[in-house]
Amino acid sequence: MLTSDDREFLQRFGEAVRARRKERGLSQEAFADEVPLYRSYIADVERGARNVGLVNAMRIAKALGLPLSQLIADAEHGESRG
Repeated sequence: MLTSDDREFLQRFGEAVRARRKERGLSQEAFADEVPLYRSYIADVERGARNVGLVNAMRIAKALGLPLSQLIADAEHGESRG
C-alpha cells in the first residue's frame, strides 16, 4: 500500500518526466515511441498514477538523455522545469 509520501514522490517524478519531455519538444506519443512504452503508460507516469518499475524508469531517463539519478534528483527536489 502506498503512503501519502509515496504518492507525493510519484507525482513529483511524473512532473519531472513531463517537464523534461516538454523541454525536448516531444508529445507523449512520440516520447512513448522512443522509450518504448505505451502512451497511456507515459500519461499515467506523468500524472503520478503509476508506480514505475526500475527498468521502465531507466528507459524513460535514457529516452530523455539523462542518467536515472538526475531524474530522481529532479523529483526529490520537486524541480519543475516546464
